[in-house]
Amino acid sequence: MQAEHVDIAHFLCEHAPFDDLPEEALNQLACQIEVAYFRAGTNILLYGDDINDLYIIRSGAVEMYRRDGELYNRLTVGGIFGQMGLLMNRKVRYPAKALEDTLVYCINVEFFNKYCDKFDAFADYFEANGTVRLHQAIVEQADNNDLTTAKVKSLLHRDVVTVAKDASIQHVAQVMTDESVSSVLVTDVDKPISDDPEDDDGQVVGIITDRDLRSKVIAAGLDYTMTAQAIMQQDLILLDSNAYIFEAVLAMLRENIHHLPVVVKKKPIGVISLSDILRYESQSSLLLVRGILSQPSVEDLAYYARQLPNVFVRMVNEDANSHMIGTAMAVIGRTFKQRLLSLAEEEFGPPPVPYCFIALGSMARDEQLIVTDQDNAIILDNSFDEAKHDEYFQKLADFVCDGLAECGYTYCDGEIMASFKKWRLTKDQWQAQFAKWIAEPKPQALLNSAIFFDLDGVYGKLKWAQELQRFIAIEGRNNKRFLANMAANARNRTPPLGFFKDFVLEHNGQHKRSMNLKRRGTAPLSDVIRVHALAVGSRKQNSFERLEDIIDAKLLPEGKAQDLRDALEYIAMVRIRHQAWQIEQLDEQPDNDLEPHLLSPFEQRNLKEAFAILDKAQNFLKFRYSANSGLK
Repeated sequence: MQAEHVDIAHFLCEHAPFDDLPEEALNQLACQIEVAYFRAGTNILLYGDDINDLYIIRSGAVEMYRRDGELYNRLTVGGIFGQMGLLMNRKVRYPAKALEDTLVYCINVEFFNKYCDKFDAFADYFEANGTVRLHQAIVEQADNNDLTTAKVKSLLHRDVVTVAKDASIQHVAQVMTDESVSSVLVTDVDKPISDDPEDDDGQVVGIITDRDLRSKVIAAGLDYTMTAQAIMQQDLILLDSNAYIFEAVLAMLRENIHHLPVVVKKKPIGVISLSDILRYESQSSLLLVRGILSQPSVEDLAYYARQLPNVFVRMVNEDANSHMIGTAMAVIGRTFKQRLLSLAEEEFGPPPVPYCFIALGSMARDEQLIVTDQDNAIILDNSFDEAKHDEYFQKLADFVCDGLAECGYTYCDGEIMASFKKWRLTKDQWQAQFAKWIAEPKPQALLNSAIFFDLDGVYGKLKWAQELQRFIAIEGRNNKRFLANMAANARNRTPPLGFFKDFVLEHNGQHKRSMNLKRRGTAPLSDVIRVHALAVGSRKQNSFERLEDIIDAKLLPEGKAQDLRDALEYIAMVRIRHQAWQIEQLDEQPDNDLEPHLLSPFEQRNLKEAFAILDKAQNFLKFRYSANSGLK
């Protein structure tokens, strides 16, 4: 090792988590580190920028900020920053500025990921210190801990399980086994019921837990025919259903217990355990992402994907907005694709030529929800030779698309998937394809444009996807005839409002007396916004971010872009809450079809207003782009 590498290794071994690394690994890391210098007042990281390094402060000091400019943290020698961005889509989450002249060591993301995978203590350090804050960055609730905003009743997913006080210990154990619970409440049917409506039912007299069976029965050699009354805990600690989860944690710590009966007006309605709280905390979208990347097989990924509905519901219950939820769900979807592609390359070997796997539609726009199919394609290197290479990419695409289907991302009915050969093209072929769609806007070309013009790189040569985005932005903006046809196409799906502003509902089929909030709401709004974004040459993919570019370009009359944003947010959140309600309350497969009577009159009025904004926006398309193109 050179002298400077020895000095770096000596410094690292004095600071966590590097002090737990084996000497050989530490020395190898020291040889890979790059050094950077920042003058006082210099920006080191800007919010939303790409990030590819973990930073360790060698000398000086750094201040971290929230996206709103509020000071988040101040770090000095040995301080580490950048891990949050590396763990979340490689985008800077907390901007950083040099408080004084600062020297930093930079560890490339490849080495960071390698050491996280290889050394548990190293990975645990960043997970323990970064996971909660990363999750808060997703839901934009940096000042709140989830445990302080969620209530204990959200942890109850079954009715309370009880046994009589004179039941045998063996019967108690059998009930707990049959019901798959770790505790039961003990009742006394002979105890008189209180006349006070605010009192409990007078019959619950104790609780028995797994620990009681272990310590009081098995360890003590107690006769299994003895009654529940002999081993039950009698002095119950009760928690109101409206108490916050953090209050449950405090009660468990204070009383050294692992189970708490939850009551409404002192009547027990269920029991929560420490494992319920731990399970709730594990339902973080960021923890799910980290877990996806560690799954060893498609089968494990499919099993792991079962957590997704709970993660979705949790974000809804935490009052995340539609942009936050759409982004988190899209990140999760991308991560499934990334892991499947890694597994495919492990199975079939490295690719014969470079490629970029791209996401299309809602995933590319960061607007994905729990009800979604898969839209994807592949950009191949121009050296691709069909005779030599196509078999490999057919197997890879089939592996990924089939794996996504197993994970709950259904096959696309329109066959917009990389497993179909026509959607595996070289860079030049893709550019020619987009140029043809723009130059010859026939009906099928317009339909494809509405899907493929929302694209984002997921895996491989991500820069190629960005180059296509740039090409689309330039070519689309300069073709008025194409914009006019796209505008006409965006008016095909109208909002479900009648002449007198009443809801227009489906009359037949499975979803009779309902309206599809995606097909008649969020999708046509996205179509409208896409046309305006193309007109101003925006390269953004997300509809809310496209609206920012549209506002900056002053394309629309004052206030109209804000109206579009409000309408999209409201309809999306009605759709999101409807799906969460179906999962949480009805335990059924969520969909996009809402029956208006489920909404309050206030919500119905707001929804009608949002649909009216969409209707006006579609009419404006006809005026704006027909006039510009000379087409009537």
